[in-house]
Amino acid sequence: MKGLFSCPQRNLSLSWSLLTGGLVLLLLGVVGAYVVDGQLNLRSVVAAHAFTILGPTLLKLGYVLRLVAQQQMRKDGWEVCCVAG
Repeated sequence: MKGLFSCPQRNLSLSWSLLTGGLVLLLLGVVGAYVVDGQLNLRSVVAAHAFTILGPTLLKLGYVLRLVAQQQMRKDGWEVCCVAG
């Protein structure tokens, strides 16, 4: 697990993916659950409500991972770990 999060550049890239995915899920969830819910079937409305929970969760994980990457980039020699890994 340590090898997965050891490179700050990879962490920063993953955090942007999580932030973008979380925002998309949140927006889809809000639109599906509260705007066009009358035109959707029950399964789609339930999925939209689930997206309103999963979207902010991914946003929070992406933000924390971004903070971790920025903290790692403050250390001297952080570029070496990305080349080696």
